[in-house]
Amino acid sequence: MDRLFHGLADATRRDIVVQVLRQEQSISSLARRYDMSFAAVQKHVAVLERALLVTKHRRGREQLVRGNPDILHKAARLLDEYEQIWRHRARSIEEILSEDRETRTER
Repeated sequence: MDRLFHGLADATRRDIVVQVLRQEQSISSLARRYDMSFAAVQKHVAVLERALLVTKHRRGREQLVRGNPDILHKAARLLDEYEQIWRHRARSIEEILSEDRETRTER
């Protein structure tokens, strides 16, 4: 999960993920989209690959990049779990505050 969120921490990498989820693309075509060197885009793709957000494979001379929606679903499930924990805590706090208000009103 640390690698996954590190991969998503950068705006360029998030955009790369969006692009390759829509359609498999070569690193060359991705590099044309950004105001940075081909090598810099390769490094971003390598971070995404280590995070399992994308996979690469060769077709002839091209390296094609494909998005991995399964890992995004895994991250979404984790974030949903965290959201449930915080919603439970917020309800507990609201109950405590409500009890406190009722106690003050009774006085």
